Amino acid sequence: MKTIRLGIGQINPSMGDIKSNCAKIVSFIKKAEEKSVDIISFPELAITGCPPEDLLLNPQFIEDNIGTLNLLKEVTGEIVVVVGFVDKKNQHLHNSFAVLYKNRVIGVYDKVFLPEYGVFDEKRYFTSGENDYLFNVSGLTFKVTINQDIFHLKQPDRKAELVININASPYQYGTTLKKEEELKELCIKNNINLCYTNLVGGQDELVFDGNSFVSDYKGNIVSKAEGFKEELLIVDIPLRETKEKDNSKTINIPLNISEKKYSVKEKKYVQPSKEAEVYTALTTGLKDYTLKNNFKKATLGLSGGIDSALVATIAADALGKENVLGVFMPSRYTSKETIEDSFLLAENLGIELLEISIEPMFSVYLDSLKPVFKEKEVDTTEENIQARIRGNILLAISNKFGHLVLTTGNKSEISVGYSTLYGDMAGGLGIIKDIYKTFVYKLSRYRNSISPVIPERVLTKAPTAELKFGQKDQDTLPPYEILDLILIEYIEKEKYLKQILELGFDENIVKKVLRMVTKSAYKRRQAPPGIKITPKPFRKDVRESITNLYSL
Repeated sequence: MKTIRLGIGQINPSMGDIKSNCAKIVSFIKKAEEKSVDIISFPELAITGCPPEDLLLNPQFIEDNIGTLNLLKEVTGEIVVVVGFVDKKNQHLHNSFAVLYKNRVIGVYDKVFLPEYGVFDEKRYFTSGENDYLFNVSGLTFKVTINQDIFHLKQPDRKAELVININASPYQYGTTLKKEEELKELCIKNNINLCYTNLVGGQDELVFDGNSFVSDYKGNIVSKAEGFKEELLIVDIPLRETKEKDNSKTINIPLNISEKKYSVKEKKYVQPSKEAEVYTALTTGLKDYTLKNNFKKATLGLSGGIDSALVATIAADALGKENVLGVFMPSRYTSKETIEDSFLLAENLGIELLEISIEPMFSVYLDSLKPVFKEKEVDTTEENIQARIRGNILLAISNKFGHLVLTTGNKSEISVGYSTLYGDMAGGLGIIKDIYKTFVYKLSRYRNSISPVIPERVLTKAPTAELKFGQKDQDTLPPYEILDLILIEYIEKEKYLKQILELGFDENIVKKVLRMVTKSAYKRRQAPPGIKITPKPFRKDVRESITNLYSL
């Protein structure tokens, strides 16, 4: 029985930086050659980065990516390389992979099933492929598929002993294990070994988790790469030789499968908790968003509340404490506890903290607007002025020092519009934009289990924006434990009013919440991007009309 050594290049490419991506691929090929790897696979669209979106409309971008493929083939020797790129045939673009060997392009396959849902919009750019190849390496037959194409294997594909499936599948909590189960069934059904290769790293709102693996023909995962990190995963797989009757679509690769110089140790993998997995996704997304967009440091407002505490902690973990600036902006409504908690958090994290009072500016606003407002009563207008002063200060610091401003709004608040446009919504990235408030607390307690940086009082006191005396979030909103359950049913599970009421919620509360969601669409349209964690993040998966007169 022959053994083939597989390598998975779980890499983190940068969108549009084709030269850098090529250099990274070459370095992984060289490392693989040193380890006597026979076949190495790289993710879907590894050369361009993913998703390239409207960069695909630039002809020069397409030419550069194809030119890079031709450069890559020149560095391939006695190793088979599978790599994703964008191909162009008869003026049509294809999401493709190329198989490279001995300075040649042995074969090119075009993705057939182009997704057009959620974050995917491939039919806008790509044409579906029709070709279908098997590759034979010294009598060992393998097939390569791209992403969802693997779930449409045809019956003749039972001839393949190994299927390499290259992916650019973004992270969404709960999908990794589900996909592994689906692929396990596919391995058993088709009697194949599987090499699942996925992208890793952050790209705008998306985070790619990697979690590449190799499984045997019984669906057992032999070895798995660590999530959210670049890695060269190497696995030895015994393959059963088969006699191919129909070689019409089989491409022969005369690779000499030599004796391996060292043995590959089994790599054990422990599934992290939900909180650990999501926290890692958030730190990965923030780090890549910051560095790939050429920011060195991040700034955020510290309010003494749980949201800003969690965001500051994630930022310190992702970027380093020396690269995070907290800004504390008290007013006449700021409590003693808020002051203490903000400074204690900064001290625990080791981040720099500036204190800039908004009181002088707030007083000027009130005096200037007094003739205009005349006898009008004080309301949320005065509250929003405070939030906008704070947003202006943060953006001024960003402008002066080149920092990335991090917003601290969570998905619960953003869903119902409990936020101030051009105030606390002003910034470059919303780290917890797709995290519900109740899960914010869980993430915070998870992080404190590693080292207690978030003050305990922050975790236990009632949430408040402190924009007026005695203010509490629950003066305006239902308790977050109830609000989040309603929002999850409405947004994530796409249930309508009647279905939600059947779950036993109070009708008045549900109607109020759903109306708030509808009315605040215009705010969300102007919000900064945020890291996708749930099945239905706003802007990427939830597409809503600002003008919406539908009555519940």
